[in-house]
Amino acid sequence: MTEQMAQKIQAVGGGAAFSNIQPSVEALKVGKDFYFASSPDLVAGQYQAEIVDDYFTKYPEKAPGKVLNVLFLQGQLGHPAQIRREAGFIDTLESLGYTVNFVAKDTADWIPDKAQEKMDTWLAAHRGNFNLVVAQNDGMALGAVESLITNGLVDNDASDGTILSFPVIGIDATADALNSMDQDKLYATVLQDSVRQSSTAFELAYAMATEGTAQGVTAGGIEPAKEVISEAPANDPAVISQCYLVPYKPITKENYKDLM
Repeated sequence: MTEQMAQKIQAVGGGAAFSNIQPSVEALKVGKDFYFASSPDLVAGQYQAEIVDDYFTKYPEKAPGKVLNVLFLQGQLGHPAQIRREAGFIDTLESLGYTVNFVAKDTADWIPDKAQEKMDTWLAAHRGNFNLVVAQNDGMALGAVESLITNGLVDNDASDGTILSFPVIGIDATADALNSMDQDKLYATVLQDSVRQSSTAFELAYAMATEGTAQGVTAGGIEPAKEVISEAPANDPAVISQCYLVPYKPITKENYKDLM
């Protein structure tokens, strides 16, 4: 689909910067003034894994033998973010020496209420058999938080960063998520910088409109990528210079107030 979009745009002498819609490699190959300005979802999962590692390094008694028994709330199945965030999460933890057991794993379609209902069911079946809750966005993470509170899985000791019996980690750094962290509920999240994504795409489009091309420019403070990664479209050397990779950022107790 994005290839056809690019072809139609090029046919009238234009270019485009894709941000929220992820273009294919073939779309970027249509012309040098087609760009990707977004954040690789693989990295979001990697950061979740690093947050998990930091937590259980501080509290190794909560994961004896580096074994993680996880309740895992997925986004819409088959969605690129669902697939890549999960891959980054699993691969990074395994590379850090953890054994990852999914006690329960299913989609809640990014929706808080569905996540809470799913968690209620899981807690009835798996209480006492897990030590970590991970969600692929903050909405589902907050649904999980409410379920844990409703079901009494609260120890009211926030010395480890959360009053919940188990850490809950999300992605997006929404205002509601940051507020939950401020109340010592949600343990951590990962910032997807949508403002910087859109401003980077805008600056690329502006350069094309005013200079005739955006090739090689710095946009949103970001230079064109130089090294390929495993996630398309930035996995192809032929288009890597057309990719502007906006970094994710782990958000923990040390820095969450900077965003509030």
